[in-house]
Amino acid sequence: MKVGLQIPDFTWPGGPSSLGADLARVARTADDAGFNRIAVMDHFFQIGMVGPPEHDMLEAYTTLGFLAAHTSRARLLTLVTGAVYRPPGLLAKTVTTLDALSGGRAELGIGAAWNEEEARGLGLPFPPIAERFERLEETLQICLRMWGDGDEAYEGRHYRLGRTLNSPQALSRPHPPIMVGGSGERKTLRFVARYAQACNLFPGPDVAHKLDVLREHCAAEGRDYDEIEKTVIFRFDPGEKGEKTGEIVDTLGKLAELGIDAVIGGVTDVWRVTPLEAIGADVIPAVADL
Repeated sequence: MKVGLQIPDFTWPGGPSSLGADLARVARTADDAGFNRIAVMDHFFQIGMVGPPEHDMLEAYTTLGFLAAHTSRARLLTLVTGAVYRPPGLLAKTVTTLDALSGGRAELGIGAAWNEEEARGLGLPFPPIAERFERLEETLQICLRMWGDGDEAYEGRHYRLGRTLNSPQALSRPHPPIMVGGSGERKTLRFVARYAQACNLFPGPDVAHKLDVLREHCAAEGRDYDEIEKTVIFRFDPGEKGEKTGEIVDTLGKLAELGIDAVIGGVTDVWRVTPLEAIGADVIPAVADL
């Protein structure tokens, strides 16, 4: 099982003046500890399950570029990009740039977006949910076209691109992996089967059912279910001195038995970096063969 780090909160003791140095230290520690991914949220206001909207929040792709400069092995992604927040051609170019400058370590994590409060607050597009899913699918199609051969025009219901030129191309082959986040059974998991290399679910009691639904969509799409990486959101709390790492290993073992390949999670007090070191020493090696 692979273990990834998500950094959802930037309200740290040192405040904004030391945030750059603190984040660089966190990224280097996670990279050295063996986390296979480092992810950030694509939010502009802090979300309620983490903290009040006024808490510090960094723009995702600027942050990923910063993280690329301070790491050498971990893959980099948003968990997940709100498809309606950026024109698809610009998004494909952004992820391609991240991939090229990081040595082929970018992934496209993407979903339909859900936080109307921040969108309305900043004047970002936030159409009704049915249209958001239509735009998500067209965005996936455009990204794949821009990561393919040629530069043909794209004509969709919502997006029209006169020339899908993308130079330089991404280093990842055949393209930066796509992770579609969410567990909607009718659309989201169908998009995973049709377009993506990974899904991202919540680790609740219905995980096994969601995977069964994904398997059915793969069969309908003629897709090999086993080639899709199954990931879940996770929360790491190794304890003050790493005393809870055994509990984490046990929980990850149960998820692996359900068919989960990777977890991506926030770490309690990540700014202290010692929790990352404890996970790297006691958790990542213990689950590597699951």
